[in-house]
Amino acid sequence: MAGQGRVAVLMGSESDDGKMQPALSVLRGAGVLHHVEVMSAHREPDRVAAFAKGARGNGYSVIICGAGLAA
Repeated sequence: MAGQGRVAVLMGSESDDGKMQPALSVLRGAGVLHHVEVMSAHREPDRVAAFAKGARGNGYSVIICGAGLAA
């Protein structure tokens, strides 16, 4: 992946997209490189843990997480 300094934006489900849009707007407006992933810590804890553990090595400096609107 690309160099250091990227931001990962994780949301628990696609229904959380609306709540995460303000954060994404700020990142876009500031020209911050970011990547959005949909993964649930409740349904896919191993996947989320693996992503978090490998984040620094994959060029992420910050992880923003949001969840809560799923059934």
